[in-house]
Amino acid sequence: MKLKDGMALFSLAALWGASFLFIRIASPVFGPFLTIQARVTFASIALVLYLVITKKSLHFKKRWKQYLIIGMLNAAIPFTLIAISALYLTASMSSILNSLTPLFTALVVWIWMKESLSMRKWLGIVIGVIGVILLVGWSSIPFTYDVKIAVGLAVLSTISYGLAGVYAKKAFIGVPPISLAAGQQIGAAIILLPFTLLNLPTSTTNVTILAILSVIGLALFCTSIAYLLYFYLIESVGPTKTLSVTFLIPVFGMIWGVLILKEHISLGMLFGFIVILCGVFLISDIRLKALATSKHMEI
Repeated sequence: MKLKDGMALFSLAALWGASFLFIRIASPVFGPFLTIQARVTFASIALVLYLVITKKSLHFKKRWKQYLIIGMLNAAIPFTLIAISALYLTASMSSILNSLTPLFTALVVWIWMKESLSMRKWLGIVIGVIGVILLVGWSSIPFTYDVKIAVGLAVLSTISYGLAGVYAKKAFIGVPPISLAAGQQIGAAIILLPFTLLNLPTSTTNVTILAILSVIGLALFCTSIAYLLYFYLIESVGPTKTLSVTFLIPVFGMIWGVLILKEHISLGMLFGFIVILCGVFLISDIRLKALATSKHMEI
């Protein structure tokens, strides 16, 4: 990999890792729904402007149903679940739990596409589950009822990503990846709108410049610019090397959490993270089968 491509890969991981930081800051202030509504709305505007500038077509009228579905599965549901769980979990733990996505993608591929799983893949899934138990059980966060629910929601978000990956492979054959990225953000913005209107914050006294900047960073940097970097890497180094970013995102999620939010990373969390990555490594080729064709990522 060339130096330029390597820098792009680490920049992408840093941006997607920072999304957990921004959500952790913005969600308690604006609420999960408004935070994610702003993210997908601003991101969709930026991506549509890019399509206009580059004279590429979205074909929204032709594929609006598919865009609504992928927007729901790959953005609206998982983004919102992560934002709700961020009310009780640290950015570090959220980013680590998100690395479970390849494990649940493997299960979705097995159930939906009827592809058999080898013993190696089953072993990877079991190891990943053990990693989650170690991560949550040995973390410095008190294991309260709210934390249990938050962990469950974070895990559910990875299941939604798994469903999105398989659906995208089936429904978007031949669709330019940038069109898919913009279309899914528009779809997510439409799906989320009624829920956002029903869950608007009752007070604005806690709104800070930092929270506003976090929403802007989440939409423009962690979504719009991140997608452009991702598609650049797909074309430059191919999907296999690009998807290695999966292993780097939690690392940057922890780095930003420690540096910006002064979060504590316990040895138990690190051990759980390493165990989860071992499981992800064992089933990583399933991840490629499900997502490389659709050429999109979750965060």
